[in-house]
Amino acid sequence: MITIDGSEGEGGGQVLRYAAALSLITGEPFSIENIRGGRAKPGLMRQHLTALEAASAIGNAEVSGLSVGSDALTFRPGSIAPGEYHFAVGTAGSTCLVLQAVLVPLMLSAAPSRVVIEGGTHAMAAPPFEFLAHTLLPVIEKMGPRVSAKLERHGFFPRGGGRILVEFEPAPLRAVELTERGEYLSGEVEAIIAGVPFDVAERELGAMRKVLADWPEEAFTSRQLSANEGPGNALLATARFEHVTEVMSGFGKLGLRAEKIGKTTAKRMAGYLASGAFAGPYLQDQLLLPFALARGGAFTSVKLSQHTRTAMDLIERFTGTRFRIGEREDKKLLVEIER
Repeated sequence: MITIDGSEGEGGGQVLRYAAALSLITGEPFSIENIRGGRAKPGLMRQHLTALEAASAIGNAEVSGLSVGSDALTFRPGSIAPGEYHFAVGTAGSTCLVLQAVLVPLMLSAAPSRVVIEGGTHAMAAPPFEFLAHTLLPVIEKMGPRVSAKLERHGFFPRGGGRILVEFEPAPLRAVELTERGEYLSGEVEAIIAGVPFDVAERELGAMRKVLADWPEEAFTSRQLSANEGPGNALLATARFEHVTEVMSGFGKLGLRAEKIGKTTAKRMAGYLASGAFAGPYLQDQLLLPFALARGGAFTSVKLSQHTRTAMDLIERFTGTRFRIGEREDKKLLVEIER
């Protein structure tokens, strides 16, 4: 059994999700103490509980210590059972992060699956649905499995109530080289509001235009959802290239000025554009597990995040696979699987 200190590395919920996925794939049980020990409010929160419940359900796992506030648990995996599943966070906890615990196990299982997850689809500290649909899943398809995602209802903090549908067509993973993002095709920004004043979107877009000054005026749009899907606000910046689409996001919050949200989101996109790398900061750590299981491949990326380093350590402990990090002559960071 692998023993994990949840306060080390990233020190948050990512450790739980990666450990659960790795346990299901390898058959190796694990125990974890000091859950989310690096956070102001340690212990399991509802979102993390749902992710582990999802992993337990698809993998027939035995789990002890599975309750809100728990600071330790043990996870013993069974066999992965593809099928139809429905998981509800019950809060605005991220649906995309819940999916992270079951994504790779189900896309490598023996038969198709259909999963519905309810909770937050556009919330702080998590990638939005558009990142899942337009950035991550197309890259997964390059590696073999086909996973499609549909947004059935938006869910914002603090209400939640969002709903996504994810369908899996499993296939073996193949190693790929994702070192060049190819020709720039287009860029766009969308400000989404639901049950909040419309001028919030206009102020966000105004701040975005100042940073992304070379993007055309028609690239900046707003969308007003029904008030019953809110209150909420999300800002999405999308850059499409020949081989990859990257999505940067910002989210409205009481006390946080719209102009600051716009400026921060635009700077993230500008940084990615200037890097020339294939994978941005969110895609970076999400590619590690598929690449490790494919036993090969490489991708270029931006500076390694703490999330990524923590994921690398966990993957090595469960699988023995190691990553090699280097810098190319063009200064892009290169992440490779050691063979």
